[in-house]
Amino acid sequence: MADSIAFELVSPDRLLMSADVVQVMLSGREGDFTVLPGHAPVVTTLRPSIVEVIQTAGGETTRIFVRGGFADVAADRLTVLAEEAIMVDELDRATLEQRIQDATEDVDDATDDNVREAAKELLERLQALLEALD
Repeated sequence: MADSIAFELVSPDRLLMSADVVQVMLSGREGDFTVLPGHAPVVTTLRPSIVEVIQTAGGETTRIFVRGGFADVAADRLTVLAEEAIMVDELDRATLEQRIQDATEDVDDATDDNVREAAKELLERLQALLEALD
């Protein structure tokens, strides 16, 4: 059995990670699971959460927020297609909280239904990101 798996995480706008890794922890719709080398094949949807990628046997970990998507697992590879993905170390909690406050005000101030729905969608994405950080 190999001691690593090929891992790729892709969002609509970029490839966030492509590396051989030791394990990946994911939050599927049916529950949390860990992918290790030799994992049984599975395709599942993901819920908004933090994906934890352990890159080396020494435990070097990368954390990536995903706002839903799909995971395609095979014995020697894992591909995550995320609706949206952000490296956790690129996030600033204070900035995120300010963006939530601004989005809340945008929802409250919207006079047009289309503008209100767009503001609500942004607010929901930001709140899911904040919840995943906690």
